[in-house]
Amino acid sequence: MSDSYDPRRNVHGVLLLDKPYGISSNQAVQQVKRIYNAKRAGHTGSLDPIATGMLPICLGESTKFAQYLLNADKHYRVIARLGQRTDTADVSGVLLSERPVTFNANMLEEVLDSFCGDTEQIPPMYSAIKYKGRKLYEYARAGVHVPGKSRKISVSMLQCIRYEGNELELDLRVSKGTYIRTIIDDLGEKLGCGAHVCYLRRLQVSNYLTTQMITMQSLKAILNDKKDIDSRSQNLLDSLLMPMDSPIAHYPSVNLSSIMARYLKNGCLVSLVNAPANGLVRVTEGVESNFVGIAEIINNSLLVPRRLLSRSSS
Repeated sequence: MSDSYDPRRNVHGVLLLDKPYGISSNQAVQQVKRIYNAKRAGHTGSLDPIATGMLPICLGESTKFAQYLLNADKHYRVIARLGQRTDTADVSGVLLSERPVTFNANMLEEVLDSFCGDTEQIPPMYSAIKYKGRKLYEYARAGVHVPGKSRKISVSMLQCIRYEGNELELDLRVSKGTYIRTIIDDLGEKLGCGAHVCYLRRLQVSNYLTTQMITMQSLKAILNDKKDIDSRSQNLLDSLLMPMDSPIAHYPSVNLSSIMARYLKNGCLVSLVNAPANGLVRVTEGVESNFVGIAEIINNSLLVPRRLLSRSSS
């Protein structure tokens, strides 16, 4: 008996979706997956439903390299509502307290400076971090408190863009795993008035540009209300994808001959002359520099395969 026919496409690349307000990151991925009729898709770092902005969605073989975007720095624009604290630290939560806003400009500057550099942060209870196999927000919704475990984060930029009435607008560049909601909640407590996120937009992930984002509305417009993707819309959609190796474009590159690349693809270690420093490298093959995958240089000369493309897509 033959295998059942799968009409979905083997499409590879990274879509920089401008996630709309009000849907989860997973819902956004499923919509994009349906639009592209793709066999495989996944996102690289969740955005809350209230957040908008850059959500890199990896299709096909690009999912193998999604983890390297998870580790990348992010750039955000956030508006905090001062004087009110909520249980989720954003506008979707239940109001916990209201306090007057009494701080001055000097105090604000000092408090903002205190968040810059390397610090420790306890993730919020309303998050997808898992504890004993369950997500923290599941415990929170059940009224069960789980002791928070701090993690190291880094804030490389925190600038005040606007302070009017009870609103504070900030520009931030942060390391992986940083919760902007927690920064705003902690900020509100240090200012003595409480605060929560009422607007959050991610402007950049890694080296991708804000101008490269594509809206969901634009994707759907390409289909032009067709039930099934045709060749024209398929070509237009595929032209919007970043290269499948773009998540690791910032790594040093090593180009191999076809013979050496074949050894690597078969799981063998390859000896290099004049190798880059020890660490991860992006591997290409031949004069056309076709992408092969990511490998690691050890002992200053040996190339070890780590994540390679499947034979059918390389």
